[in-house]
Amino acid sequence: MANINVYIHAPLIEECRKGNSKAQFRLYNQYSKAMYNLAYRILNNREDAEDILQEAFVECFKNLGSFRFESTFGAWLKKILVNKCINQLKKKKIDLTLCESLPTIENEEENENNYDTGKIFKGIEMLPDGYRIILTLYLLEGYDHSEISQILGISESTSKSQYSRAKEKLRNILIPN
Repeated sequence: MANINVYIHAPLIEECRKGNSKAQFRLYNQYSKAMYNLAYRILNNREDAEDILQEAFVECFKNLGSFRFESTFGAWLKKILVNKCINQLKKKKIDLTLCESLPTIENEEENENNYDTGKIFKGIEMLPDGYRIILTLYLLEGYDHSEISQILGISESTSKSQYSRAKEKLRNILIPN
Protein backbone atom coordinates (compact mmCIF):
# COMPACT_ATOMS: atom_id res chain seq x y z
CA MET A 1 0.00 0.00 0.00
CA ALA A 2 1.30 3.44 -0.90
CA ASN A 3 2.29 5.80 1.88
CA ILE A 4 -0.12 8.63 2.46
CA ASN A 5 1.51 12.02 2.16
CA VAL A 6 0.62 13.51 5.53
CA TYR A 7 2.58 16.66 4.71
CA ILE A 8 0.45 17.69 1.72
CA HIS A 9 -0.83 20.83 3.46
CA ALA A 10 2.21 21.50 5.66
CA PRO A 11 2.98 25.00 4.29
CA LEU A 12 -0.68 26.01 4.53
CA ILE A 13 -0.96 24.61 8.05
CA GLU A 14 2.18 26.49 9.11
CA GLU A 15 0.64 29.72 7.83
CA CYS A 16 -2.55 28.95 9.78
CA ARG A 17 -0.50 28.37 12.92
CA LYS A 18 0.91 31.87 12.50
CA GLY A 19 -2.65 33.22 12.49
CA ASN A 20 -2.82 33.96 8.76
CA SER A 21 -6.57 34.34 8.18
CA LYS A 22 -6.25 33.90 4.39
CA ALA A 23 -4.54 30.56 4.93
CA GLN A 24 -7.25 29.54 7.40
CA PHE A 25 -9.90 30.48 4.85
CA ARG A 26 -8.16 28.40 2.16
CA LEU A 27 -7.95 25.39 4.48
CA TYR A 28 -11.59 25.87 5.44
CA ASN A 29 -12.61 25.99 1.77
CA GLN A 30 -10.70 22.81 1.02
CA TYR A 31 -12.45 20.78 3.73
CA SER A 32 -15.73 22.45 4.64
CA LYS A 33 -17.99 20.78 2.07
CA ALA A 34 -16.83 17.24 2.85
CA MET A 35 -16.98 17.88 6.59
CA TYR A 36 -20.45 19.43 6.33
CA ASN A 37 -21.68 16.39 4.38
CA LEU A 38 -20.31 14.08 7.06
CA ALA A 39 -21.88 16.12 9.86
CA TYR A 40 -25.20 16.17 8.04
CA ARG A 41 -25.14 12.40 7.48
CA ILE A 42 -24.53 11.84 11.19
CA LEU A 43 -26.85 14.50 12.61
CA ASN A 44 -29.54 14.44 9.90
CA ASN A 45 -30.19 18.14 10.50
CA ARG A 46 -28.84 20.96 8.34
CA GLU A 47 -28.67 23.61 11.06
CA ASP A 48 -26.96 21.28 13.54
CA ALA A 49 -24.50 20.19 10.83
CA GLU A 50 -23.65 23.83 10.05
CA ASP A 51 -23.15 24.62 13.74
CA ILE A 52 -20.98 21.56 14.34
CA LEU A 53 -18.93 22.32 11.23
CA GLN A 54 -18.15 25.78 12.56
CA GLU A 55 -17.36 24.46 16.03
CA ALA A 56 -15.04 21.82 14.57
CA PHE A 57 -13.10 24.39 12.57
CA VAL A 58 -12.86 26.75 15.55
CA GLU A 59 -11.46 23.91 17.66
CA CYS A 60 -9.20 22.87 14.81
CA PHE A 61 -7.64 26.31 14.40
CA LYS A 62 -7.43 26.79 18.16
CA ASN A 63 -5.56 23.50 18.59
CA LEU A 64 -3.58 23.48 15.35
CA GLY A 65 -0.39 23.62 17.41
CA SER A 66 -1.11 20.08 18.62
CA PHE A 67 -1.37 18.70 15.07
CA ARG A 68 1.78 16.61 14.61
CA PHE A 69 1.40 15.29 11.02
CA GLU A 70 0.98 11.75 12.34
CA SER A 71 -2.06 11.49 10.08
CA THR A 72 -3.42 13.62 7.29
CA PHE A 73 -4.95 16.93 8.26
CA GLY A 74 -8.29 15.71 6.86
CA ALA A 75 -8.26 12.63 9.10
CA TRP A 76 -7.44 14.79 12.13
CA LEU A 77 -10.22 17.25 11.31
CA LYS A 78 -12.67 14.39 10.65
CA LYS A 79 -11.95 12.94 14.08
CA ILE A 80 -12.69 16.32 15.70
CA LEU A 81 -15.90 16.65 13.69
CA VAL A 82 -17.16 13.12 14.40
CA ASN A 83 -16.53 13.56 18.13
CA LYS A 84 -18.43 16.86 18.09
CA CYS A 85 -21.33 15.20 16.25
CA ILE A 86 -21.48 12.36 18.75
CA ASN A 87 -21.38 14.83 21.64
CA GLN A 88 -24.19 16.82 20.00
CA LEU A 89 -26.30 13.66 19.76
CA LYS A 90 -25.58 12.84 23.39
CA LYS A 91 -26.62 16.37 24.42
CA LYS A 92 -29.91 15.84 22.67
CA LYS A 93 -30.11 12.51 24.49
CA ILE A 94 -30.67 10.57 21.30
CA ASP A 95 -30.63 6.93 22.21
CA LEU A 96 -28.04 5.08 20.15
CA THR A 97 -29.35 1.73 21.38
CA LEU A 98 -31.43 0.22 18.64
CA CYS A 99 -34.18 -2.34 18.38
CA GLU A 100 -33.16 -5.97 18.41
CA SER A 101 -35.30 -7.37 15.62
CA LEU A 102 -36.30 -6.30 12.16
CA PRO A 103 -38.48 -8.04 9.63
CA THR A 104 -36.50 -9.87 6.99
CA ILE A 105 -36.83 -9.38 3.28
CA GLU A 106 -38.33 -12.48 1.73
CA ASN A 107 -37.74 -11.57 -1.92
CA GLU A 108 -34.36 -10.16 -2.85
CA GLU A 109 -34.55 -10.33 -6.63
CA GLU A 110 -33.73 -6.63 -7.03
CA ASN A 111 -30.68 -5.56 -8.94
CA GLU A 112 -28.64 -3.49 -6.48
CA ASN A 113 -26.96 -1.63 -9.32
CA ASN A 114 -30.24 0.07 -10.27
CA TYR A 115 -30.32 2.42 -7.27
CA ASP A 116 -29.62 6.05 -7.80
CA THR A 117 -27.47 7.71 -5.17
CA GLY A 118 -30.06 10.37 -4.38
CA LYS A 119 -32.58 7.68 -3.46
CA ILE A 120 -30.00 5.86 -1.34
CA PHE A 121 -29.03 9.01 0.58
CA LYS A 122 -32.72 9.83 1.15
CA GLY A 123 -33.11 6.28 2.48
CA ILE A 124 -30.13 6.75 4.79
CA GLU A 125 -31.70 9.96 6.12
CA MET A 126 -34.82 7.95 7.01
CA LEU A 127 -32.89 5.46 9.17
CA PRO A 128 -33.11 5.71 12.95
CA ASP A 129 -30.22 7.77 14.34
CA GLY A 130 -28.14 4.86 15.64
CA TYR A 131 -28.40 2.90 12.40
CA ARG A 132 -27.63 6.00 10.31
CA ILE A 133 -24.57 6.88 12.37
CA ILE A 134 -23.04 3.41 12.27
CA LEU A 135 -23.81 2.95 8.57
CA THR A 136 -22.30 6.36 7.78
CA LEU A 137 -19.17 5.83 9.84
CA TYR A 138 -18.54 2.32 8.50
CA LEU A 139 -19.72 2.39 4.91
CA LEU A 140 -19.24 6.01 3.89
CA GLU A 141 -16.38 7.18 6.11
CA GLY A 142 -14.34 3.99 6.28
CA TYR A 143 -14.10 3.56 10.04
CA ASP A 144 -13.78 -0.04 11.16
CA HIS A 145 -16.01 -1.55 13.83
CA SER A 146 -13.30 -1.24 16.46
CA GLU A 147 -13.03 2.51 15.86
CA ILE A 148 -16.82 2.91 15.81
CA SER A 149 -17.13 1.05 19.10
CA GLN A 150 -14.63 3.45 20.69
CA ILE A 151 -16.30 6.56 19.23
CA LEU A 152 -19.81 5.54 20.29
CA GLY A 153 -18.91 3.74 23.51
CA ILE A 154 -20.44 0.43 22.40
CA SER A 155 -19.00 -3.03 21.90
CA GLU A 156 -17.51 -4.03 18.58
CA SER A 157 -20.12 -6.78 18.18
CA THR A 158 -22.89 -4.24 18.75
CA SER A 159 -21.41 -2.06 15.99
CA LYS A 160 -21.33 -5.05 13.63
CA SER A 161 -24.87 -6.17 14.40
CA GLN A 162 -26.26 -2.63 14.16
CA TYR A 163 -24.50 -2.15 10.82
CA SER A 164 -26.08 -5.35 9.55
CA ARG A 165 -29.50 -4.24 10.78
CA ALA A 166 -28.99 -0.79 9.25
CA LYS A 167 -28.31 -2.34 5.85
CA GLU A 168 -31.42 -4.49 6.13
CA LYS A 169 -33.55 -1.54 7.22
CA LEU A 170 -32.18 0.49 4.32
CA ARG A 171 -33.12 -2.32 1.91
CA ASN A 172 -36.66 -2.27 3.36
CA ILE A 173 -36.84 1.48 2.80
CA LEU A 174 -35.53 1.26 -0.76
CA ILE A 175 -37.55 -1.81 -1.75
CA PRO A 176 -40.92 -1.62 -0.04
CA ASN A 177 -42.87 -4.89 -0.01
